[in-house]
Amino acid sequence: MAGHTENDIIINAPFDLVWDITNDVDNWTDLFTEYAKVEVLEREGAKVTFRLTMHPDKDGKVWSWISEREPDRAMRTVWAQRVETGPFAFMHIRWEYHEEPDGVRMHWVQDFAMKPEAPVDDAWMTDNINRNSRVQMEIIRDKIQQRAKDLGLAAPASAV
Repeated sequence: MAGHTENDIIINAPFDLVWDITNDVDNWTDLFTEYAKVEVLEREGAKVTFRLTMHPDKDGKVWSWISEREPDRAMRTVWAQRVETGPFAFMHIRWEYHEEPDGVRMHWVQDFAMKPEAPVDDAWMTDNINRNSRVQMEIIRDKIQQRAKDLGLAAPASAV
């Protein structure tokens, strides 16, 4: 059995701002509350390879891994995967951006499987990712909407 999650949120801001902020990996520590450090290791065209380090968990353990991410602005999609998988057998992530009347729908799809020796199973991780994705998406939404407001960028017409 493998894990699969899908989460989305509407961000009431212009597409260009949503795209630019969410794909600025260098500044993810300002965007996500869970990341303590991001280190870009390589850039090859649009693809970026980077190490993410989380804040210590409740037991004091610091999790870190290497991922690669390749945005395709024309398709409004980002493909990502863990290169250094840690407890995952694999982790594939797709971000999709859809313009809607109230803003930009940011949609995350994650497909993964835990290694047999991992401390948790696919079901536990599915619940954890779903719970955490909702929290992080709300934080991202609020930060981007505040940035749009600070910049005086117009919200979509139906959201005014």
